[in-house]
Amino acid sequence: MKIKRELKENDFHSHIKARMLQRGITQQEIEKTLAKGQTVKDAKPGTFGKVLVFSYNNEWEDRFFEEKEVRVYYKFINGNFVLLTVKARYGKFSKGGI
Repeated sequence: MKIKRELKENDFHSHIKARMLQRGITQQEIEKTLAKGQTVKDAKPGTFGKVLVFSYNNEWEDRFFEEKEVRVYYKFINGNFVLLTVKARYGKFSKGGI
């Protein structure tokens, strides 16, 4: 089964769109996380995830952060790639961001 690296509008159901807006995550960040991210260890059985740290150097909710960590969770249903949710954390996570 193959992870989608270029996502289309219909890959983003209403839950994903709401979480992206709420958490400040872009489609490009999701695609880059899927393509270059490391496998997460906290995914539930049957679910997969990728994580990637981005250089941010910006404000989020009135606070300045150097980096943004994006996590993307997905699964395969009948062989089809399905996005489940996305999460973001802001802070300093690595020696250097993407």
